[in-house]
Order: sequence, then C-alpha cells, then structure tokens
Amino acid sequence: MTFKSKKDPLFLTIVFGVIFLIVGVSVLAIIDKGLNLSNTIFHVIDLMVIALLLWIFYGTYYQLSATHLKYFCGPIKGKIEISSIKEINKNLTMWVGFKPATSRNGLIIKYNKYDEIYISPINNDDFIAEMLKLNPSISIK
Repeated sequence: MTFKSKKDPLFLTIVFGVIFLIVGVSVLAIIDKGLNLSNTIFHVIDLMVIALLLWIFYGTYYQLSATHLKYFCGPIKGKIEISSIKEINKNLTMWVGFKPATSRNGLIIKYNKYDEIYISPINNDDFIAEMLKLNPSISIK
C-alpha cells in the first residue's frame, strides 16, 4: 500500500521560494551579462538544484509491504523491517535526525534498538492502522 507525504505550507513556501530566487537571479544574470560558457555552467547547476528540490517535493512517499516499510524522498530511498519497529509517536515533529518527510506533525518511528525516522503521511491514523495490521505489537504514543 502506498502513502503520499503530506505537503506542509512552510515546506512549500521554502521550496518554491528558493526556486523563484534561483530563477530570478539566473534571469537577471542572463539579462545583465548574456549567455556565455561560464554562465551556462552556473545555469546548468541552478537547473540541477531546482530539479532536486522538485524531485523531493513531488517524489516523497511511503510503501508498506507485508515485511517492510519503504520510504522514498527524491534520491533518498530505504527500507525498514516492520518486525523491527517498536514504537510510533503520533503528531509530533522531529527537528533533527533523518526525515524523509515534507511536513510537520507526522510520525516518529522507532525501530531496532536506537534508530528512529520521521515520516509524514497524508493521514497519520490510516498509516498507523495499516502498520498495526502488519505488526500489532507496535506501541503507539
């Protein structure tokens, strides 16, 4: 089952603010100096940064299978064994650590002995219900 990531207005503002800033600076540089080889290199780098931001924004989602929770956040991918998940903290935000998420007020998933990951599915309750079907021993806080 696939769960898309919730899109927070703060994250949306930051991503598209940075994109508009990069585009604005690039357009002003082209108007001021025209296109030449050295400028073109910087514009290609700008386009790559914009592509990365859009990939993260639109390519963040989570998949639950019978044995694993898989997360995708742009170029970042990984999986966690559902049997190793011990606890889920609901409607919290983890400000530091590993966060393949695009919103606040998501889920902090604690697994193995000391590992944790922050995710932000559109509906936390639906995600937790599916997780509990796969591993009823998970503690919800």
